[in-house]
Amino acid sequence: MLLEQPLRVALFTDTFVPQMNGVARTLARLRSALSARGHHVKVFTTTSPDAPESDGVVRFPSVPFWAYREMRLARPRQREALKELERFQPDVVHAATPFGVGLSGRWAASALKIPIVTSYHTSFVQYARYYGLAALAGPGTAFLRWFHNGGRRTFVPTDAIAEELRRVGFRGLRLWSRGVDTEQFHPQFRGAAVRNALGLAANGVVVSYVGRLAAEKGIDVAMRAMQTVVAQRRGVGFALAGDGPDETRCRRMAPTRTWFAGRLSDESLSAFYASSDIFVFPSTTDTFGNVLLEAMASGLAIVAADVPQSREVVGRDAGVFARAGDATEFAHAIASLVDDPNRLNRMREAALARARARGWEAVFDRLTGDYRSAIQCP
Repeated sequence: MLLEQPLRVALFTDTFVPQMNGVARTLARLRSALSARGHHVKVFTTTSPDAPESDGVVRFPSVPFWAYREMRLARPRQREALKELERFQPDVVHAATPFGVGLSGRWAASALKIPIVTSYHTSFVQYARYYGLAALAGPGTAFLRWFHNGGRRTFVPTDAIAEELRRVGFRGLRLWSRGVDTEQFHPQFRGAAVRNALGLAANGVVVSYVGRLAAEKGIDVAMRAMQTVVAQRRGVGFALAGDGPDETRCRRMAPTRTWFAGRLSDESLSAFYASSDIFVFPSTTDTFGNVLLEAMASGLAIVAADVPQSREVVGRDAGVFARAGDATEFAHAIASLVDDPNRLNRMREAALARARARGWEAVFDRLTGDYRSAIQCP
């Protein structure tokens, strides 16, 4: 039996580490997983002020996006991309974002007749509505359809997102799900620091949020819901990890017994999750929600917006779902778990079991197989 040759993958993305977001972290993990399997990966991405020099990473000059300062924008640099691809000679180009860097990869791959695949990570059309750009929703959908349909495959994180895109004309959809590092995110990291910061007793209930403090994440829904819950139940506190453009407004809205932990990573993030009891996820714009699996692996019950992608990830046994955008329903869902410790514990156990079945190895094995299929079959 002949061994399969290592792949040469060129990854084009407008966001990458050290930027802190779910897409950047997922793509960094992809690069590591492919390299660990003996494949060769070259990443093309944007410059970042705190980005270290790294072999195998080409950074295009970029500036912050005015409406979303944490995001960097680079103009397309097709000639540079073309020269780099001619040197690297990839088997496949993976364009992960539809902006300057991704467009450069798409153009260069087409010019060199290299198979191209794309991945759909973010509902950019929905994001546009939160940043005063609603008029771009229609043209945005047409542009995204053009961008992704130009590849041989479009990888999506959930079946729910695949169905949503299929309805508006996207083709070649393949599932690239997500896993979770169950060693990094584990109940064993539970400690007293979060409760101490909130002034709660050992039997107090911590509701947590991890992510950007931004309008498109539904953070205002979480804040209003927790105002109600904390006002009515003395043994409950709210802890948030992350930063973003709405942080000042969130601090103004915050009820008593709220702790803003800031941006966390590594052991601090693991301990933050595990030291909580309930995780609130009001976002409707995430295509997957990596933080959901991280919270579940840490042993937290979930209260999430009732949207298909969150239902698919969490399941009815591990979470409660509230009408999207309805702070009253979120407050009721959170309170229902606080008031029923036995139900809360059952959901925490179910969340842990579901997360432990979502290892990364099988996810990347399948993706590698899909790369090979795309290369061989247009």
